[in-house]
Amino acid sequence: MVTSSLATYTCKQIKQVHILDNLDIKLDLQLRFRLIEIIALWEGRLTTNHLCQAFGIGRQQASKDINYYLNHFAHGQLVYDRQLKGYKPTAQFCPHFCSGQAHEYLQLLDRHDDLGGVLSFLSLQLGGTEVLDVPSRYVDPQVVRTLVQAARHGHAVEVHYDSLSSESLEDDPCRLLHPHTLVFNGFRWHVRAWCEKNQQFRDFVISRFRGPASIDSSRDGKGKSDDTDWQTEVECTLIPNPKLTERQQQVIAKDNGMDLDSLSLTIKVPKALLIYYLKRMDVAHPYNPNMDDFYQQVVVKEKQ
Repeated sequence: MVTSSLATYTCKQIKQVHILDNLDIKLDLQLRFRLIEIIALWEGRLTTNHLCQAFGIGRQQASKDINYYLNHFAHGQLVYDRQLKGYKPTAQFCPHFCSGQAHEYLQLLDRHDDLGGVLSFLSLQLGGTEVLDVPSRYVDPQVVRTLVQAARHGHAVEVHYDSLSSESLEDDPCRLLHPHTLVFNGFRWHVRAWCEKNQQFRDFVISRFRGPASIDSSRDGKGKSDDTDWQTEVECTLIPNPKLTERQQQVIAKDNGMDLDSLSLTIKVPKALLIYYLKRMDVAHPYNPNMDDFYQQVVVKEKQ
């Protein structure tokens, strides 16, 4: 399994990433090699289209880059699979241009045109700046690949999940999930899926999946279109805590990108994601009358 190579990932191998940065390899080529490793590791299938779409290069150049990587860095750990019509990692695959952590791939999924995501993906060392990241939670690459593939093709997934409500591992047998979307809530990643055990859509923290996951393409299940809380958009208006002084409210409104005339910010999000958005914005919801107002700076405006 690919998991075993990550579990034994040594400090020496991690340092190798920085050593390679000092080699005579142009930055744009290093970035393409980095993408090769991330896609191969977390999706299990690399094609020239990945490079073409990500960097706007031609198929001939993409093929040349992949062959260069195969000849100089893969050491037989990335092989072509005729059935997949792409390259797949072997059990010994060890990345050189990325750290091999899940957040690299998951941020890549979400980056699109977001500049912050692009900078995170490039991992450039910029002087005079510091980014505080939450601890990186280990997740099994095989599990992520299986969830992504199942969500894309509408298949079910059999997997063990460490639920906080279970007293022991034996109390939580293998679950059958129908995933439809991977979500990053600002602190950690989870998958939105229909759970056959609970007969409802729920959020499952990816780092809590245990053991290998397997795709079950024989079962029909509920998908994104059946997820009422996902399809239902809710509107929510955020305001500075009205119990604070006028000056404090103005400062808080500016800090949180609110309209400075109305001192408010109205958002529209899927109902299933509202709780995460409020936590990300550090909104005091529900409002706690026993807590100091200074520590509840942003609140939800009650509907009239």
